[in-house]
Amino acid sequence: MSQPTKYKRILLKLSGEALAGPSGYNIDPAVLEQYSKEIRQVVDMGVQVAIVIGGGNIFRGVSGERSGIDRVQGDYMGMLATVINAMAIQSSLEKHGMFTRVMSAIKMEQVCEPYVRRRAVRHLEKGRVVIFGAGTGSPYFTTDTTASLRAIEIEADVVLKGTKVDGVYSADPMKDKTAERYTSISFQDVYEKKLNVMDLTAFTLCQENNLPIIVFNMNQQGSLLRVVRGDEDAGTLIH
Repeated sequence: MSQPTKYKRILLKLSGEALAGPSGYNIDPAVLEQYSKEIRQVVDMGVQVAIVIGGGNIFRGVSGERSGIDRVQGDYMGMLATVINAMAIQSSLEKHGMFTRVMSAIKMEQVCEPYVRRRAVRHLEKGRVVIFGAGTGSPYFTTDTTASLRAIEIEADVVLKGTKVDGVYSADPMKDKTAERYTSISFQDVYEKKLNVMDLTAFTLCQENNLPIIVFNMNQQGSLLRVVRGDEDAGTLIH
């Protein structure tokens, strides 16, 4: 019999850059493989998994603006990039024996379903991994905000932000060796210390809806499983 999990329904936020691996661009098959194995472990324990993925490995609206592309146009291009990543994750998860659905905030019925909240919840209840693509469907919103919004809509227990570091630090641990790592911290303390966790809109959505966030290292083998089981050392809990 499998060990009990602390969370029954999770929203996993992954960055597009993480999918790129060491190259920083495109999609690294090795990263897809690793992420799929990690997600399979928690799905096998009966956890309902929803995913929001960024598109920074393909295109970022903000960087597009610097190169002369209209901001709104660039943001829509970024949304399409997230759908490409969502389809890549879908393919990899299904290769590992999971049932999935990609739901897009922008209609493109040939490749994925339009996002409907009740339908998304039903998919989760049936044990399917739901991957949300195309952000919120509106420009000027990040995929962090999408993650917070979708997590609230589907009544997820927690937002899990998978990063390259094992939690939230008092300073950048790559630059400051004396940086302190927090195992638990309040929303208010994150504000006051000006710690970079999520953009302000996404962060405020979670705070106002009492939705906890856990920041953890998705690239560390077994870390997702540890977080779902409630291991306090697996990441930083923001509550």
